[in-house]
Amino acid sequence: MKKSEYVTIPQLAKMLGLSRVAVYRKVKKGQIKAIRIGRTYAIPQKHIAAILGKTLREEDKKQIDDAVEKTVKEYGQVLKLLGRE
Repeated sequence: MKKSEYVTIPQLAKMLGLSRVAVYRKVKKGQIKAIRIGRTYAIPQKHIAAILGKTLREEDKKQIDDAVEKTVKEYGQVLKLLGRE
């Protein structure tokens, strides 16, 4: 099965944790690059990484890094054992 070159607005909304309407508005404002195919919009896969990267604020990234560090510190040995299974 070939991976699609495009993502639909509902698919991107699910990835971003936003509503379809919110993503549609971002497309209409030009904040998300998309092409129109018939009556629907399609977002090229090559833009997805940039879109996902923009949605995380520095504060969010810091919280994620802190959570990962804490998890590794507390459960590092367990994670290593699970990785071997």
